[in-house]
Amino acid sequence: MVWRGVSRAASGPKGNPAGSAVAAAVAQIPWQVLDLGVVPYGIVLERQIELLEERIGERIPDTLILVEHPPVVTLGRAKTTTNLRETPQALRAQGIDFFEVSRGGDATYHAPGQLVGYPIFDLRQHGRDVLRFCRGVEAALIGVLEAVGLRARSVPGKAGVWVGDRKIASLGISLRRWVTFHGFALNVAVDLTGFQVIRPCGEEPEVMTSMEALLKRRVAMGEVRSWVAAEFARVFGFGEQRAVSR
Repeated sequence: MVWRGVSRAASGPKGNPAGSAVAAAVAQIPWQVLDLGVVPYGIVLERQIELLEERIGERIPDTLILVEHPPVVTLGRAKTTTNLRETPQALRAQGIDFFEVSRGGDATYHAPGQLVGYPIFDLRQHGRDVLRFCRGVEAALIGVLEAVGLRARSVPGKAGVWVGDRKIASLGISLRRWVTFHGFALNVAVDLTGFQVIRPCGEEPEVMTSMEALLKRRVAMGEVRSWVAAEFARVFGFGEQRAVSR
């Protein structure tokens, strides 16, 4: 695992100097980004809970985990099993992990090529407003997508980010003592056929798309990780990050 800094001079995709708004901020919030690479969902879930307790105890600043997962289906608090097109046993037989979790939302699918982010943020520093936080996460992802030429938007009444009538990012969070956990999934280069095992948050699997599918070119995951971190800094007013190793 790598803790890496995102400075005020960080920039997003070409033509989108995401760090400029951060540099202009009067008051900047300290934060850190934990870049894990590709790690199984269960391991990262345990790490989230550890960091959640550390954030509640004010032992760490706001933290954004960035990671890719091997194939896994998660079922949120809605627990609408009708949106599972395969049983948990059948999923595991195909090498797809399955977890029931405490986040908002319904069935989601994660796999390599999808950037998953878990913001462990204390909302007492961000207006004590859960809806505002969710809109902020969507705004950060929209900023990344628009900078590479994709006209992205949020849809009233639906969590996540859309390009036209296709969904490119999902969102589902949980909250404990004003600190957020769980988060978002941005489809970068994921194999979209994997979504056939669920109805993603109640939608037909064909609604899902990815950056590579829409741009019709390769998109480097490393660059997307940097762009997402820079856009989070811009949207949430983060300053220069404290570098931590553990």
